[in-house]
Amino acid sequence: MTDDIAVTGIGLVTPGGTGTEATWDAVCAGRATARTDPVLAEAGAPVRLACRVPPQEPQEPQERVRGRLWRFDPATRFLLTAAREAVASAGLDPGRWDPARVAVVVGTAAGGVSTLEAQHRKLLASGPGALSPMTLPAFLPNMAAGHLAIELGATGPSLQTSTACASGATAIITAALLLRAGMCDIAVAGGTDAMVTPLCASAFAKLGALSRREDDPGAASRPFDRDRDGFVLGEGSGVLVLERTDHAAARTVRPLAYLAGFGATGDAHHATAPHPEGAGLRAATREALVRAGRSPDEVGHINAHGTGTALNDAVEATAIRELYGPGHAPSVTSAKGVLGHTMGAAGAIEAALTVLGIARGTVPPTAGFTAPDATTAGIDIVRAAARPQQVGLALSHSLGFGGHNTVLAFTRARHG
Repeated sequence: MTDDIAVTGIGLVTPGGTGTEATWDAVCAGRATARTDPVLAEAGAPVRLACRVPPQEPQEPQERVRGRLWRFDPATRFLLTAAREAVASAGLDPGRWDPARVAVVVGTAAGGVSTLEAQHRKLLASGPGALSPMTLPAFLPNMAAGHLAIELGATGPSLQTSTACASGATAIITAALLLRAGMCDIAVAGGTDAMVTPLCASAFAKLGALSRREDDPGAASRPFDRDRDGFVLGEGSGVLVLERTDHAAARTVRPLAYLAGFGATGDAHHATAPHPEGAGLRAATREALVRAGRSPDEVGHINAHGTGTALNDAVEATAIRELYGPGHAPSVTSAKGVLGHTMGAAGAIEAALTVLGIARGTVPPTAGFTAPDATTAGIDIVRAAARPQQVGLALSHSLGFGGHNTVLAFTRARHG
């Protein structure tokens, strides 16, 4: 078993709330966060549903907030807040670690797209003189990782990954590889996105990817359900602190779980549609299990990508049925029924929820799911209420436009 990567800290900023406990409570309660969004409505977006992060209270002295938060895109603000919580929950003090041995890896699908849209509107309305001097540092795709490294004083590898909706999971894989290569002792890894914008919402609507159930926002996001009609656009950030087990042991910290294996594949099939037989997802799953030294019949739980689109859920359900067969049915859940699709942050947020499920012996329900159709039948989807379950091995799936497939395998931590 290659369980040499310990998860020692988690931080979350999601539509369920700021902080790990707020998000966990919302997901376990199946409390959908989709609403009619006033910004999208004012802009005349064809779909106005969204899952927004609730307004955040500043976590710094007010004078510092006024002096610097305006410089950041919302995606970076979410990330900084989540990372502070993750580092603190890992029992780490950035003032006392060796900064050269700390890596920062951040995944994003769109970078600072909120800033880009806002500044482009200013350019069109008032000319170049109206642009903020912070436009490039706020929206360039690498800058979330750059700002976080500055915030933490981390001078080890600082990287940004972009594999669409798998970006956060890809960041976690990249961080694990850096740890195993000896390039760092600690990796602060995760994903962030703030794509609830008129351009992004309109573009996804044009693709036919979004739910149009605007008369009932709370029931709009319905992963695996027979009445699903698309995802709800969300935003947020998830951050994990990863360490080799020997480093965590030297600090006498108790891991929440281990990252025991991971797999990453490409479909090489279509720009936006998954492989119809789920070939890439199945290959990534097999790779993750081989790395973990485990077999499919040991998998107790799957945190599915589960977007609520007709095609994704059908393909994912087919892959799960074929991988595990009729004699073994891992429990399956999707957090997107509560949080919406947080894009490049989703893989990291859902990895964090998978770790919490293992550590707390609980699998959250799939909000919005009432009954399967013919394409999603035959898998054990947790519905209605959280399920007590002691899970020894859990997988987290993340898929992205371009045919990106990632699977993370987490195992229960050993204590005592």
